[in-house]
Amino acid sequence: MSLQKRTLTLKESLDELHERYTSHTGPVDRTDHEFFEKVKNETAPYFELVQDWYEEVEPFVKERDVTVHPNQIKSTHENIEMLILHSYYLDVDKNRYKDLHQSSHYVLDMVLDNL
Repeated sequence: MSLQKRTLTLKESLDELHERYTSHTGPVDRTDHEFFEKVKNETAPYFELVQDWYEEVEPFVKERDVTVHPNQIKSTHENIEMLILHSYYLDVDKNRYKDLHQSSHYVLDMVLDNL
């Protein structure tokens, strides 16, 4: 998968996660093993996608003259991982979630502009 396609897929995934965050409720019991297994299975593709994206975009940013700094890529990778979990456990307030979501989209758009 090309970096452009992977970045676009990641943007779509962020929007899916945002929809989940706004339309679902969190677990009643955070120690619920069944819920944990569900989250683990459903989030695995998201974690794999963001990891693959990171491994591909990091050298791209380091090797080229682009407007995205490598630290922004690392932070975006971490922010997306947090968004994945926050979308299921709903353990962050709406403003913080919104900030993480918007900043991730911003950096992804910057990557797309530099391709």
